[in-house]
Amino acid sequence: MIFGLINFTILTAISAIHVYWAFGGKWGAAAALPELGGQKVLKPDIFSTLIVAAGLGAMAVLHLHKIGLFVLPLPNWVDSKGLWVITAIFFIRAIGDFRYVGFFKKVKKSLFASLDTKYYSPLCLIISLNALLTSINDF
Repeated sequence: MIFGLINFTILTAISAIHVYWAFGGKWGAAAALPELGGQKVLKPDIFSTLIVAAGLGAMAVLHLHKIGLFVLPLPNWVDSKGLWVITAIFFIRAIGDFRYVGFFKKVKKSLFASLDTKYYSPLCLIISLNALLTSINDF
């Protein structure tokens, strides 16, 4: 149960930060996207940022559902495989794209790259592990 609560808290916080950015928030935004030569590699718009926020929020709520604190009428495949999908998504994010994000990125000389190595990728690994532990401790 604790792993699900930890992931709920982390994912809710990250979702809230994305909502904040979508509506013009600046705190943390400078370090939120990969860079190459001082230029952002991605330029997400409001809609795509809100989609990410919604996805993270849904992942957070799914954790509450799996530990029995919030009951949702979910399709069987989401109920049985949802946390496995979250495990895979965050594990792949931690490994990275072998260019800009993850433990095996090639572009390492930027603020984002430094923070990704120290914080973002390890956090993704923790989220992945917690989702796995929550799924195998099906309550």
